Amino acid sequence: MTSNTLTSRVENDRVLVLERDFDAPRELVFTMFKDSEYLKQWWGPRGWELPVCNVDFRPGGVWHYCMKCADRGQGEYFGMESWGKGVYKEIIEPEKIIYVDSFSDPEGNTNEDMPSTTNTLEFIDLGGRTKLINRAEYDSAESLKTVTDMGVIQGITETWNRLEEALQKLK
Repeated sequence: MTSNTLTSRVENDRVLVLERDFDAPRELVFTMFKDSEYLKQWWGPRGWELPVCNVDFRPGGVWHYCMKCADRGQGEYFGMESWGKGVYKEIIEPEKIIYVDSFSDPEGNTNEDMPSTTNTLEFIDLGGRTKLINRAEYDSAESLKTVTDMGVIQGITETWNRLEEALQKLK
């Protein structure tokens, strides 16, 4: 059996590669990324909710969302909102999703002061299990360092742990 832990590595100073195996079929794991009702169940670090999640799942479509900290135990982060906007570039169901993820405001305007990420998600069928590989490409090593310093690896680890929990409830 393969590990359920997240592995990460950096390639070419500006690509963060994250990998994890999930104990669920590929089609189900893929579906969790395309439907707003599923995304609301697991997207974001522990203690954060997705009160806004609008998904237009097609090439050229937009995913606009708000993560909000609902955990009083997170101190200064409680009540904080973080808005994001994804623009889908390519979708090959159930194998691949490519989208550009940016920080945004509640109206969906991109925050040009923060790095954007081109994410390539690959869903690899392991016969009832799924390996998810996320290649997050940044325009520079400095941009990658900015998001790494913000805690992106911990955030994705918690987010993918929540995804595994949501998958187990559906199985």
